[in-house]
Amino acid sequence: MAILNFLQAFLSNASILVGLMALIGLLALKRPFEEVVTGTIKTILGFLVLGAGAGVVVGAIVPLGTLFTSVLNIPNAAVPVNEVFTSIVQETLGRQISLVFLFAFLFNLLLARVTKFKYIWLTGHHTLFIATLTTGMLSVMPVFANSEWLMIAVASIISGFMMTFMPALSMPFMKKITGGDSFAMGHFGITTYALAGYLGQFVGDPEDSTENIEFPNWIGFMKEPLVAMASVMLIIYVVVGLLSGSEAAAANLGQYWPVGAFLQSLTFAGGIAIILLGVRMTLAEIVPAFRGIAEKIVPDAKPALDCPVVFPYAPNAVLVGYLASIVGGLLAMAIQLLAKGAVGGVILPSMIIHFFVGGTAGVFGNSTGGRKGAMLGGFLCGLIFTLLAGTTYLSFGGLNPEWTGSSFGDTDFGVLGNILSFVGNLLK
Repeated sequence: MAILNFLQAFLSNASILVGLMALIGLLALKRPFEEVVTGTIKTILGFLVLGAGAGVVVGAIVPLGTLFTSVLNIPNAAVPVNEVFTSIVQETLGRQISLVFLFAFLFNLLLARVTKFKYIWLTGHHTLFIATLTTGMLSVMPVFANSEWLMIAVASIISGFMMTFMPALSMPFMKKITGGDSFAMGHFGITTYALAGYLGQFVGDPEDSTENIEFPNWIGFMKEPLVAMASVMLIIYVVVGLLSGSEAAAANLGQYWPVGAFLQSLTFAGGIAIILLGVRMTLAEIVPAFRGIAEKIVPDAKPALDCPVVFPYAPNAVLVGYLASIVGGLLAMAIQLLAKGAVGGVILPSMIIHFFVGGTAGVFGNSTGGRKGAMLGGFLCGLIFTLLAGTTYLSFGGLNPEWTGSSFGDTDFGVLGNILSFVGNLLK
């Protein structure tokens, strides 16, 4: 068990996993020792910088989410947080999840070797999430009651398939976004990313990109993406702060909450700047290293990386997708309230998911439909993931009372979770 826990902790750390792949690739290329050491360490550092930037962004968004919740004041509602469901299920299925995590990764490597889908999934925390989801859902099905290893095998196969084939859905649009095919999307929001890219072509023109938005001279400073992000976030913070009342705003942003709102907005933009730096550092090392893996281990292998890797290609689209996703999420929440349980539980806005998943959907939509595609992609993302999170919120509690109150947020988890829930209810 200790070895399994070590392997899970080791491989679930995205920076170490990506660094390990860089090490293998550089060794396969027979690079000099100093290049192997330098390339491996710089790859790990790049991902650590990326993660640090994401942490800064999350820290700046959390107070906004708390204020949103206080404004809406809806009882018996939930905010989807992947880590919550993961921690609950791991209390009883930690060993099984560790095995599924390991076998899913190995199965992904096998599929990349023997099929035309040459994608190696390197987003460790999402591997842990998919392993937790599949293990948890299968564990309550009677067919696996007396066969733990069968459950582990099936969960590993499902997870490995998702890790191998979902990146393939992203590739037509990743080529448009990046101008090449050196890496794929490795984040389980691909259902809505691909949908955003597909539908974008019907509503707009990629030449009308979010990155070409013309601002009047009096707000010419908005041409700088980071300044634009800080400015928009400041407006949102002030509006939500006013709606929540001075007491709630002060509790989350400090006694002089307008100052706190200003600083959090700048912190948000600073976090984005750190993410962009981390992405550039990582790609500069991992892409060449993967040539070694492609030549020696998995022919034509491509890394599937976390969603912020596309942010530098269209930073304005990230902001557009984020804001549109919030609108879609609020509409979905209104539908859930009016339906009174008929379409699942009520899901409050998760600013973290809206930013990372909605923002990424905005980039995909922008690649085929410009600013209109970015708006549509973000909107549909917020609408769909909120509705899916609502149904899984009820499904998890119905399958196991201990899971009540938790739900996954990202759309692929919602799709798979609802399918497994449906199968689980059939087999009850």
